[in-house]
Amino acid sequence: MRKIDPKRFQIAKRRTSREINRQIALTLIRTHQPVSRADLARLMGTRRGAASVLVNELMEEALIFEGAIGEGGGRGRKPTFLYIDSRERYVIAVDIRATRTYLMATDLMGKPLVGITNFPTNRDVDALIAELSKRIKSIVADHQSNATCQGVGVVVPGMTDHGSGRVLHAPTLGWRDVDLKDALAAATSLPVQIENSGRACALAQVWATRGGGHEGNLVFVSVSDGVGVGVVINGEIVRGRYNIAGEFGHVPISVDGPRCSCGATGCWEAYVSNLATLSRYFGRNQNDSKPIPAENATFTVEDLISRARNGDAKALAALQSTARYLGLGLASIVNAVDPGRIYIGGEIIAAWDLIESAVRAALAERALTAPAGRTEIRTVSVDEHPRLRGAAALLAAPAFAAPMVA
Repeated sequence: MRKIDPKRFQIAKRRTSREINRQIALTLIRTHQPVSRADLARLMGTRRGAASVLVNELMEEALIFEGAIGEGGGRGRKPTFLYIDSRERYVIAVDIRATRTYLMATDLMGKPLVGITNFPTNRDVDALIAELSKRIKSIVADHQSNATCQGVGVVVPGMTDHGSGRVLHAPTLGWRDVDLKDALAAATSLPVQIENSGRACALAQVWATRGGGHEGNLVFVSVSDGVGVGVVINGEIVRGRYNIAGEFGHVPISVDGPRCSCGATGCWEAYVSNLATLSRYFGRNQNDSKPIPAENATFTVEDLISRARNGDAKALAALQSTARYLGLGLASIVNAVDPGRIYIGGEIIAAWDLIESAVRAALAERALTAPAGRTEIRTVSVDEHPRLRGAAALLAAPAFAAPMVA
């Protein structure tokens, strides 16, 4: 039961029910397409005439279109199937990481339209915006004749303000209170949405499930240069009062542990990030200010996994240690949130067959109940690009979200 907030509510108006029904129709079409008008009416539990009125409105606004004609069950008119109309609209997704920045153009269903491009991340904000805007304008120019860009979705490895779009703190980038949204919007003349990478990944997973599974109650853990966590409860992304809810990456494993990128010591991120795993392998303190030897500077987690598969005992030991810490952190999440399912993404997932048993054992060890220790875990490969899909969903998903009333 949700209590009505007397200071934050939206009263129902005459059009409220129609707005909600429109969102329901859009969501059902997206989830079940191709779907006929008759099938949509059955899915909505309403009369076919009422469904047709909604369909006609959505078609007039170019949100859906009629496509293929199906086979009729009798002598009546053959059904015409409905689809979400993403033919002439697209969005640009941007994933800013500590080392590289990635771009992808997708349709409104999240389907990539062009290959992913990337370039080294410049931590100077003005220089990064200049490079980003140049590349975004190039993508727009390539699609100018046949489609319209609806905007740019950007994910960052840090805390953001949902209202203003400012990056409040991105430790791995060294950013504090950065006005990325307005500056990029001014440089590109496009609408821009900014989100934390963990929440974007969670949104991408909700977007990808299309109505099945535990999408209303899940957690996404992204392990990469840092650790991003997105929490979804009752179908809504959890943000909290100051927009830092779900920052489990900065919950301490040990106050005497290694220094984290956020400045504190012993954070979960400092034990399971790519840097932590590589530092463990090389026997190096990840906070060591000494220059990294040239032969190690370009060594990646993928390289470490390859060595582990080829019999390098030290590489396997480093992965196993990371796996245990990963499982312990997951137990904290399970004990705090009790999700229906946990998704894990990031480069280390390529070694899932090597680390899964250690992760699950640590989770079961620290979970408060036996069923909680068996919480379902699914991996999301790097090739699925959850951050970029989440960035695209920042622009596409609101059209399918029901308005909050009371």
